[in-house]
Amino acid sequence: MLLTIKKHSSYSIIEAPERVDTLLAIDFEMALLDAGTHEDSNMVIDCSKLVYLSSSGLRVFLLVQKKMLAKGVKLRLCHLRPSIQELFDISGFSTIFPIFADLKTAITEIVNSDDLLL
Repeated sequence: MLLTIKKHSSYSIIEAPERVDTLLAIDFEMALLDAGTHEDSNMVIDCSKLVYLSSSGLRVFLLVQKKMLAKGVKLRLCHLRPSIQELFDISGFSTIFPIFADLKTAITEIVNSDDLLL
């Protein structure tokens, strides 16, 4: 799976695909982990195109979050459609992930929290 990744100095923006179902979950996982392995910067996953997320897709988000936290990389999500937000809420994942309404807010939070560490 080819993901669109926009790299910046202290973060990368990754655009989630339209669907993450059982068939695509492993490819999505590998692509995210590959992006996280090659990048030391924080990650924002833009979910604006994501319209379907299976339980396998939810598992991918959780696994990637755990691996990024272990590396000290911040993972943020933004632009969740109401149906996807509801999945995160029902599963309890909305308490695990920092979720932002828009990309600008997610980026501002990452940049500002990095400034606090200096």
